[in-house]
Amino acid sequence: MFSEKEIRKIRNKFPILKEKVYSNPLIYIDNAATTQKPIEVIRASQEYYSRINANVHRGLHYLSQKTTIQVENTREKIQKFIHAKYSSEIIFTKGTTESINLVASSISFLIDKGDEIIISCSEHHSNIVPWQIICEKKGAILKIIPIYENGSLNLEKFELLISKRTRIVSICHISNVLGIINPIKNIIDKSHKYGALVLIDGAQAPSNIDLNMQDLNTDFYVFSAHKMYGPTGIGILYGKKEILENIPPYQFGGEMIKNVSFKKTSYSDLPFKFEAGTPNIEGIIVWNSAIDFVRKIGVSKIKSYKEKLVSYAIERLNTIDGIELYGEKKDFSKKSSIVSFNLNKLHCFDVGSILDRLGISVRTGHLCAQPLMNFFKVSGMVRASFSIYNTISEIDCLFKGLLKAKKLLLKN
Repeated sequence: MFSEKEIRKIRNKFPILKEKVYSNPLIYIDNAATTQKPIEVIRASQEYYSRINANVHRGLHYLSQKTTIQVENTREKIQKFIHAKYSSEIIFTKGTTESINLVASSISFLIDKGDEIIISCSEHHSNIVPWQIICEKKGAILKIIPIYENGSLNLEKFELLISKRTRIVSICHISNVLGIINPIKNIIDKSHKYGALVLIDGAQAPSNIDLNMQDLNTDFYVFSAHKMYGPTGIGILYGKKEILENIPPYQFGGEMIKNVSFKKTSYSDLPFKFEAGTPNIEGIIVWNSAIDFVRKIGVSKIKSYKEKLVSYAIERLNTIDGIELYGEKKDFSKKSSIVSFNLNKLHCFDVGSILDRLGISVRTGHLCAQPLMNFFKVSGMVRASFSIYNTISEIDCLFKGLLKAKKLLLKN
């Protein structure tokens, strides 16, 4: 566990935490949306544009070669970070959303009328809408794994839903609303017994869980850099080599081709087959520094510290009369650092607005998970999500802020 001195040292790496919001110190607890960036990442961005900037895989000149080497270094670093078998299994995309869309589009030729796709009730819209569109186009059936009142997946119902007609099961590793860590290994193993492919939406996972693709044995895994202290606009699709080699590209253009004539085009080998056009080169290279930041601290140590924060937050918030917390509240080994709640049936936007005036940044609304809001019979929630730079004292400020919001809003 980290000492207060160690946490202060970590916080000092994040310049934005010194900002003031309406004359109050910034308390940033919207980390499930995006994390702040340490100075190493900020400097890496400046370094790229100051000394490296050139297009990638395109030129023989010095800067292009240097850029290409650094891009491929990041690919290899991600391979090792998630324990993929080959670096060519790492496909750069704009982020988690594009990665899911890539898979949905590229495997659609495997789906026929009457086939089945399974997702869960607790998915982000990015892991709902692409599959709805594929089902509409192909005449397939979208099946939904229900959840219990505590937000955990009903695996007994999942076993009743899956069949030999199931072509893909697409599930989040961690719910972006409830913070619940789903038993994905169990789901992957059961899905494979029926011959189904599995995609895991890992957007909330990389700095919360040690990832090992060899152990998970999932077919696809997707996540973004910006939720693990890296830049926005860059993410990856991990896919098993033998699957990626046998599905068509998602986009077409430069870099992803081997040979072009007006009669026929052949595609490049992995990973370039799926990387059409000029990528977010700066984002890829800067991501390298973010991974170094996470690895230096240690994913397991980050997870343990966040468990301490979320445990304290739930304990503290539970003492507020009229508060409703959603999701698992006891077993913190099954939960990431996310707490979603409503206060005295007050509108979440009103609560969030008062917290904002106090310098406290939280997320409010349906959190891109409207079906889950419908399950809990609410229009939206307030979500606090913690990171390595958050503190117990900031949670105390959140507690006091909620008491103030309650007093102001109920009075009116």
